[in-house]
Amino acid sequence: MNAPANITKPVEFSLPIKNYNEFYYFYLTEHRSITSRRLHVAGSSIGLYFFSKAIRQRKAKYFAYGLVSGYACAWVGHFFFEHNKPASFKQPFYSFVSDWRMLSDVARGRLSLVDRQLDKIDS
Repeated sequence: MNAPANITKPVEFSLPIKNYNEFYYFYLTEHRSITSRRLHVAGSSIGLYFFSKAIRQRKAKYFAYGLVSGYACAWVGHFFFEHNKPASFKQPFYSFVSDWRMLSDVARGRLSLVDRQLDKIDS
């Protein structure tokens, strides 16, 4: 089941959300700002780079760099562009999974980093 296409309006959810597909819809409503999406993609990409470097060099400090850079970019997006609190404060696991799912949706052309009207996620 995909998230409904209309993610432009705020939606009321009571956390914690038990169903992951409902959570991802909530997650997308919390990422309406194109700048915030870009920051999330940049943070996830930088995080992925450091995670792979941690594995290649067997140094935990790079794993920490990946977490810090990923969350720093995301939180700047939330606090300064979305003007909301990251879902990771209340549902960290679903939020972490959704960061990677959003990156995947952007890479596959399902979510736009240019204009929300170009999003292809539908019900």
